[in-house]
Parts: sequence; C-alpha cells; structure tokens
Amino acid sequence: MFKFEILHQSTQSSARVGRITTPHGVIDTPNYVPVGTNGILKAVDHTMLNQHDCQLMFCNTYHLALHPGADVIAEAGGIHKFSGRKGPIITDSGGFQVFSLAYGSVASELKSQGTKQTDNAVIKIDESGVRFRSYRDGREIHLTPESSIQLQKKIGADIIIPFDELPPFHCKAVQLKKAFARTHRWQQRSLTEHQKAVNNQAIYGVVHGGLDKQLRQKSCQLLTDMRFDGYAIGGSLGKQRSDLFDVLDYCKPSLPPESAKHLLGIADMPSISEGVKYGIDTFDSCYPTRAARHSVVFVGDEKIKLSSGKYKRDFQPIDPNCQCWTCKNSTRAFVHHLFKAHEPSALTLASIHNVQAMMDKMKRIRKQIMNNEI
Repeated sequence: MFKFEILHQSTQSSARVGRITTPHGVIDTPNYVPVGTNGILKAVDHTMLNQHDCQLMFCNTYHLALHPGADVIAEAGGIHKFSGRKGPIITDSGGFQVFSLAYGSVASELKSQGTKQTDNAVIKIDESGVRFRSYRDGREIHLTPESSIQLQKKIGADIIIPFDELPPFHCKAVQLKKAFARTHRWQQRSLTEHQKAVNNQAIYGVVHGGLDKQLRQKSCQLLTDMRFDGYAIGGSLGKQRSDLFDVLDYCKPSLPPESAKHLLGIADMPSISEGVKYGIDTFDSCYPTRAARHSVVFVGDEKIKLSSGKYKRDFQPIDPNCQCWTCKNSTRAFVHHLFKAHEPSALTLASIHNVQAMMDKMKRIRKQIMNNEI
C-alpha cells in the first residue's frame, strides 16, 4: 500500500514534486508534517483538523506507549480509530525522547549545557537497548529495537521509524563513532522485526553521522543496502542552518533518488525553502503550533503576535488570503481578545490557522517547483 512517485523533477535543483500513497490517503510532496505528540495536535481535535489540508501528522511512540499504552490503542483498532484521524500518520521510535532524558533537551544541547541526566530517568544504555523510568509512575521500562517496532505495530501508523541512538552534538569523535555503529545495528534489528509482520506499514531508515561527511555517506550506504522504504535525515544536525545544509549536501548523492526523504524535527520556512533543493520531501516540527499557543501567527511570509495591543481593533481576518476555519469566522481583534482573556479557544483558533498557513506555503512551493523556479 506504500508508494512514492516523483511527478516532476525541477530543472533548477534536486527539488521535486511527488506523491506518497499510504493506506490512509495520499501525501503531496514537498509537505509540512505537524506534530501531535499524544495522537492529536494540542488544542485542535481531529474533527476540525480533518477539515483542513493536513495530509500527514507525526505522533510520538514514547508518550503514547506510556499513556494510554499501545495495547489500549491496538484494542481500539489502531491510532486512527482511537483518535479519529482520517489521514496518514507517522510515528517515531521513541529514541529521541529517551536519549533526551540521558543527554538533556535539544535546547540544552545547543546551549552546550552538557550531558547531565534528568532525575536519573535513564538507568542503562547498552547493546540491548535503553532502560529508563517512566515519568508518569516511575516504573522501569526496557526499550529495544524490537519492542519499539512492536509498539509502533500496535499503534498502527502508516510510516514507522527504527530505534536509533542520538548522541549529543558536543560529543567527541570516539563517542560519535561508537553510537554510529550501534544505531545501525539497532536499525537492522528494527527492520528485521518489522519484516516479520509488515501490516501495510512502511519503515524509514534514519541517516546518522553528526556533521561528519564520511559517516553521513557511510550511513546512507548502509541503510540503502538494508532496503528501507524511505529515508529520514536525523541525528545531530548542528547549531546553525549552514550545518544542516552541509549535512543535506553530504546525503543528497548517497541516497536513492527515487526514494522518499524526510527531515526529522526541522520545518522552519528558511530550512524548508532550502531543504527542498536537496530533494527533501517532508518536514516535521512542532514550532508552528507551539508559536500559535504563544499568539504568534503566520501571515504570508511574515509573523505577527496577536496578543499585542495594536490588534485590539483590527477587525480583519488573521490573513485575508487564508481559507482556514479561523480566518473564515474570526477576526484578529477577537482572537486578540481571547488571548488577553486567557480563553483556551484562542490556542485552538491560532493553531488551526498556523497549520493551514504552513499547508498553503507548501502548496506555493510545490507550484514553484512545477514551474522550475526552485
């Protein structure tokens, strides 16, 4: 049921317009993928989201496994029936969250705050996997390549990710190479477990290697030999966009051109605009919805902060050119009022708009690629 096809290849770069077909629908590429950590976007239910152009959503295996539990989701008939989402879903392996517990958050990492463990949450990392304590009840959990895949099978996403190790950006070369070798052994084990019962799910291999060109290219070759359904660029992507673009440049000639490619955790517009030139098809990030919850909304290529007093008497839609539910039914002044009154509906209205604004931007990018302008 999974298929990726290229509909148009730009004559100006490696940018392409494509289509991913999954059991729960089609994804036009390039595209933005919002993050619904617990199976839903914060403040936006699927009844509303299904009315907009969100073709793929990212859910988090780590959090869903801790609550409500993969068995509960499986009993409900899978994440789509459980949550009410109609369109395709991709899940991560849980590795990012587990290794964030060991090494600190991404924000801390980029600020070079070291590798202090958080409340001793991670007990042990070895060849078998990772032992950690649940943040919900303190019970010990052993997450392995095999159990991560089993969890994602129960959850029932259309696209799943193998278990991988994420060393911090500031780690030494010796540590990076050790993690590199282990993460590829884990990915092979993940793929083997997946192939026992494919269940109409696709699996993307995750390219690692930090900022090391040779390791990135070696990772591409190892994963290509394993024959994944698609590929995700992951691991540490540096401190600045130039580092990210270097990594994409290292990977571009080393991955099968006919395969789908995803960039993990990055979807700001400058990175998307440049990333598509390297052949990236999908980009995930929680930033647009997080920004919305802080009253920052997207208007064209600009951002405005609706909680600012200058919008108190601004009776136009957030974006007059947007056709989202919010812009059809509310004004900047009204949403400003909701934020100032601390009404939860403000988060919903702003989030709906930002998701649709991202989708509209991706439509424009696809059109530019079709016209060989990118």
